[in-house]
Amino acid sequence: MRRRGILVDVTKCVGCGECVTACQKANAQPAHEARRFDEQTFTYLTQRGPELFVRRLCMHCESPACASVCPVRALVKDPRGPVTYDPEKCMGCRYCLAACPFGVPTYEWRSRTPRVRKCEMCRGRAKGPACAEACPAEATVTGERSALVAEARRRLRAEPKLYHPHLYGLSEVGGTSVLYIGPKSPAALGLPGGVVQHPMPELTWRALRHVPDVALFGSVILGGLYWLTSRREQVRRKEGSAGKEEVRRRKGSAGKEGGDEGK
Repeated sequence: MRRRGILVDVTKCVGCGECVTACQKANAQPAHEARRFDEQTFTYLTQRGPELFVRRLCMHCESPACASVCPVRALVKDPRGPVTYDPEKCMGCRYCLAACPFGVPTYEWRSRTPRVRKCEMCRGRAKGPACAEACPAEATVTGERSALVAEARRRLRAEPKLYHPHLYGLSEVGGTSVLYIGPKSPAALGLPGGVVQHPMPELTWRALRHVPDVALFGSVILGGLYWLTSRREQVRRKEGSAGKEEVRRRKGSAGKEGGDEGK
């Protein structure tokens, strides 16, 4: 099965915003100025210099952290490329919002039936992502990920003076289905930096694999606390019983002495 991807070539973007408009229409969102990810914005443009525009969207990680932390599999990586979301399964824990290294998913905080919101790469659209179809400069193109990687590398080799020699998304977080090339470094383009170069779920499992040890250690501590508490209660009861017995003994002795005096 072919895995779809998206290649964003920043050198070709003219900042027209057609990708943003097409996304809003394809997802039945009201027309609005998009400046950041929110419940009605799945993609937006940022200006990083004179005539330098960079669009942001879900990276559709090859091994998505958002899906790995979802306890009910509301978010999954579709074999065809996109990371998809099923609101019927979602329990509203919002772990995905914290797990995403790119800060993409948002939540419908003001809704009575809130959902997690993000780009799903127009998964139900026959022609593929509407943003790619709408781009007049081919700054956004779609196709099989492996073919897009090859095309990006070809462009980098063909025009080394035009492009910064880095294909963003090739190895970040283990690889993503959305790839970037541009005239400056990813940091200069405003793309998230400092991300790991291996799948994020590896970090999840590194943490979770210690849970049995933590649970065992915790059970030992709790067991010890329970023993101390129980022991104290036993001592208190024993001392209380001994005290009562002493009181009864003294009362009995006092009564006996009073009886002897009356004789």
